[in-house]
Amino acid sequence: MTMLANLLVALVAALHLYFLVLEMFFWTKPLGRKVFRLTPEFAEASKTLAANQGLYNGFLSAGLLWGLAAGNSANQLFFLGCVVAAGVYGAATVGKKILFVQALPAALAIAAVLASR
Repeated sequence: MTMLANLLVALVAALHLYFLVLEMFFWTKPLGRKVFRLTPEFAEASKTLAANQGLYNGFLSAGLLWGLAAGNSANQLFFLGCVVAAGVYGAATVGKKILFVQALPAALAIAAVLASR
């Protein structure tokens, strides 16, 4: 069960690294505009906010990787909880898809981490 938990935590960390790259470096590019369904004008006007959002996703990823490297399940649970909270908020304010892309993988990782204790 520990291996599954570690894989799920690593998956959530990888997702947030991907979000960092999309939001910080590809927000105004065709890939970022396609993923987030943005007009070129909106992407350009909001790129600073997106970069800030990407940086926060990087912090979430770093915290999860730190928890994995240290073998610290409490640390993993804290950052996974932050991801779930952000995902639920995003689903309520931006779009339901965020619930499945962000919150669900983190919730599954929480369940696996708790089961492996």
